[in-house]
Order: sequence, then C-alpha cells, then structure tokens
Amino acid sequence: MRQFLVYKSSNKITHPTMKMLRFRSPSIRSLDQEILCTIRLLDDSEISCSIQRDTKGQFLLDHVCNHYNLLEKDYFGIRYVDPEKQRHWLEPNKPVVRQMKSAQQPYTMCFRVKFYPHEPMKIKEELTRYLLYLQLKRDIYHGRLLCPFAEAAYLGACIVQAELGDYDPEEHPSDYIRDFKLFPKQSLKLERKIMEIHKNELRGQCAALAELNMLQRAHCLETYGVDPHPCKDFTGSTAFLGFTAIGFVVFQGNKRIHLLKWADVSKLKFEGKTFYVIGIQKEKKLVLTFHTSTPAACKHLWKCGVENQAFYKCAKSSQIKTVSSSNIFFKGSRFRYSGRVAKEVIEASSKIQREPPEVRRAQFGQSRSFNSLSHKNLIMNMEPLVPALPSTIEYEEMTTDNGKISLTLHTHKQTHSQALQPQTSGKSHGISLVPCASMLPTPVDDSQGGVDLLFTSPIQSPARLLRELHADPDIQAQLEAERERDRAYERSRLAARGQVSGVLTSSLRLLSSNDRVNAWVLSAARFIVVVMGILLVTVPTLLLLLESDIDVSFLHEIRQTPEFEQFHYEYYCPLRRWILCKISMVMENLWSD
Repeated sequence: MRQFLVYKSSNKITHPTMKMLRFRSPSIRSLDQEILCTIRLLDDSEISCSIQRDTKGQFLLDHVCNHYNLLEKDYFGIRYVDPEKQRHWLEPNKPVVRQMKSAQQPYTMCFRVKFYPHEPMKIKEELTRYLLYLQLKRDIYHGRLLCPFAEAAYLGACIVQAELGDYDPEEHPSDYIRDFKLFPKQSLKLERKIMEIHKNELRGQCAALAELNMLQRAHCLETYGVDPHPCKDFTGSTAFLGFTAIGFVVFQGNKRIHLLKWADVSKLKFEGKTFYVIGIQKEKKLVLTFHTSTPAACKHLWKCGVENQAFYKCAKSSQIKTVSSSNIFFKGSRFRYSGRVAKEVIEASSKIQREPPEVRRAQFGQSRSFNSLSHKNLIMNMEPLVPALPSTIEYEEMTTDNGKISLTLHTHKQTHSQALQPQTSGKSHGISLVPCASMLPTPVDDSQGGVDLLFTSPIQSPARLLRELHADPDIQAQLEAERERDRAYERSRLAARGQVSGVLTSSLRLLSSNDRVNAWVLSAARFIVVVMGILLVTVPTLLLLLESDIDVSFLHEIRQTPEFEQFHYEYYCPLRRWILCKISMVMENLWSD
C-alpha cells in the first residue's frame, strides 16, 4: 500500500527542531487511528510524526533518513524501550503498533547506529561519517568506548577541534576544556593532555577532517561498536556480551576474555533466561553459556546476535536464513534479519554519484558535550541508566605510572533514582557502564501555562457544578426517592435468590460427586491421547534420525547439531545397548528351554 507524506501546519509554537509529518494512505482514516511518535536524534534534537496503525517500522526509519537527506542508512536503526525497561530495535517489516503494543502513547524512540562500519574510511559521504561521529561521542560520554589514556586524550582533542576549531589564546582561556563534558571521569591530567594535542597536533584541521581522524582512531579499539549486554557466566560472575564487525566478544571488567569470529560461530540460541553461543575454537567445539536477568533481555540479546552475524558474515542478503532459537522438538522463536549486508552496503556506497549534501553541525553552545548547561538539562538529554541486574558496574579512572588510564570495576547495589543523580563530589566521579540505555519522556514546554491553565480557567469545574446541584432541595428529594427504590429492589432480589438457592443446593450436592469423577476420567483420557500422539510422532522421527542412512540435507543438519550429538552418545547409545542385552538374554532363555 503506497503511503504519502503530508506536512501538517499548526499555529502552535514549537521547538525549531520539531517538525510534524503525517503518513496517510489513500483510504480515509479516522483521527483516533493516528498515533504520535517522537524520535530523538543523535544530537538530542527531536522530530515528531503521526503514523497509522498499519504503518511499518521502515517508514519511521525512512522519515528520519529523509530529514537528514541520508542515503547510507543501512548502518542505522530506531530503538525503543518498553515499560519493563527492556530495549528493542524497531523491526522494519512489522507494524509499529504491534511492536510497541505495551508502550504508552505518544511513542518515544531513538535514532542510533545499529551496525558500526568495520572500516569507516569506506563510508562515501561526509554526512554518514558525521552521524557515526555523534554516536561515538555518545559512546565515549556514557563509558561504552573504553580506551587507554593516550587514546582518550587524542579522541577528546579531535572532538574539541571539530567543535571549536583551531586554538586561539584570545578566545580560549586556560581552562577552556572544562566547558566540555567528554568522559564519564574527566581528570585534570586528561584535560591538560587534550589541550596539548588540540593546540599543537590538530591545528588547521577542519571539522570534517577532525571527525575522520577520530573515527580512524576509535575503530581500532576493542570496545568499538560494542553495545554491552549484562549477564552472568556459568560461575555467577558478571560479564558483558557484545557483537562487533569481527565477531562475538565477552568482557569481564575492562578485559576481553573471549573473541569468537563470526566464521567460527555455528549457532546462537536461547532458552528462557539462558543464552548459548556454539562455535569452534582451535578445532574444538566450544559452548558458552550465559544467564540474563529476564527472558525478554535474553531474547533481545539473541536477536542482536542473529542480526549482527547476518550483516557482517553473509556476502549477499539472499544467503540470510530464518533462525530458530529452539531445539529439535519445539518451535521456539523464529527470526530473520531483513536488510542489506555489509558488503552490499559498501558496494552501494561506492556507486553514489550525487552532490554531497550539506552537513548541519551543532554549534558549540548547542552541543551535548558543552558543560555550561545545568545538571538537570544534562540528565534530561542523556540516556539514563536502567540496571538490568541487581548490581550496577562502575568504571573508575586510575592514572598509572606509565601514563595510561586503568578502568577498574566496582560493583554495588544502586537504585534507579540514585543512578540518575549527578555526581557532585570532586574526587570520585564514577559513572556506570550503560548496558541498558533507556529514554526519558520528552520535556514539555509549559511556558504557555500547561496544566495550570486548567485551574485558572473561568469555566466552572465539574466538582463545583456538583456541589451547586446537591444544594438544591428538589434535587435532594429526587435523589432520596431514587435511593429508596433501589433499596426496595435489592431486598426483593435477595429474597428471590434465597428461594432458588435452597432448591439448587440439594441438586448440586448429588451431581458434584459424579461431575468430579467424570472430570477426572476425561482429563486422564486426554492425557493418554496426548502422550500416545507424541509417542507416535516422536519415536518414528527418532528412529529415522538415529538408525536410518537417509542423507537428506534437513536430517543432516539436525544430526550435526551439538544437542543431537549429546543426546545420541549420552542417552540413546546406552539405552540401545541395554535393550539389545535384554533381548539377547530373553532369546537365550527361550532357546535353552
């Protein structure tokens, strides 16, 4: 169904960054079927649009890309948070309303980088690189992009050069770096090193070149592109899982303990709150098991892994297959990544021939890294912390003798309200790693009166009208008569119910015993039928898989799964040997007789 874009005009004064867009279909739809959506962009500005109930997620992504005039849009996605504080990526081929059925209206979502380019130099347009730069700046600010001291200073200097330009002693005071909030912990030593690099090494670089230098340096870090998912390993220790262009990674503290390349990952699956990664490492089968806080978090982790593996591993989108999360005998969740893969995106980017679009960069005073705003505004603009586990993980900056920043972990119990409070101490300014970034409601401009206008309106309120009506004697008499009629009707109804209940009680006592027996027999019969049906289907299927030599691709794939191999060697083979032994004993007894 084709959909048209119609801009809606309004006399209401709105923020300059807010634009209203309405998706309409050729058919006439009522206004109550339209839903308002607010999408927060990477620079913390917002755009709003109205969608219909059958509008799919791809239209919202296209709407944001049209706002930017963005062509290389396959790296980006739209993320939302449900009422249980669980994050989700908006699926492009499903209606928005069905995906956000538990969310309250108006819907609030975020436009973010979903797949980080493995080589930022292969991005064709400056606009795409600028949006990736904004995402990486957010990752640094929220503690997701960990780096040693020298790398942190260089990345910070690139951000300052892109925002301020060349150092000017007449315009920039001695402590001008303090106006920038770049890192979760920003020491005086780090600020001095940033100023030194900004003054000496980056002079003469334009904003685009400074951003490109930052991308080149950032993409070499281990945590580049890692969106950390908190979980517990088999020992109960806290770990963070992530997916990069290279493969599946596991971090404990600031140390990467596992890196499994996509070519070596054979299967990703989940059952309840348990997530499994099955692969091959050093020519041996490897099964990694992790436990998440909720089944929803586990399913989100599995979906992210399936999408990243398909995007970075497949050579063509036609090679993408539907993946099932379950074992052989249960359907489970089925999911398929829909979209182009990394190689196709790079090929399409190389064929772009248009004039480069204008890049509208945020000014210094409008930048989210500018620290002259109040703490309240900073908290409203940042993604707040939503602890997915009983404890939150904090990185504390420790300057070592060799000049590097060591990020150590501290685990402690913390409430959600405490996580949102700004740190005011001058010594230990820790900030939690953001495993589950949420979104706050869009602040409402109440400069026009807002809710207060309801109480200052000259129109009488409903409570005042009711008080005046009840003060009238005629109204009081009518109400008393109605109440008396209601009481008489209730007494007659209760008397009739008592007569009928006496007759029914004796009958029910006689029938209850027979009904219980019949219900038990019926439930037992149903159970036997279900068990027989399962056996009639399961036993022939197992025999076909375990004893036949039929080499069909479907059966071959099932036989190669680690679960099937474990069942075959640990359960079926001993059972078969025991049955054959018993049969041989019975046959010997028969022949001896």
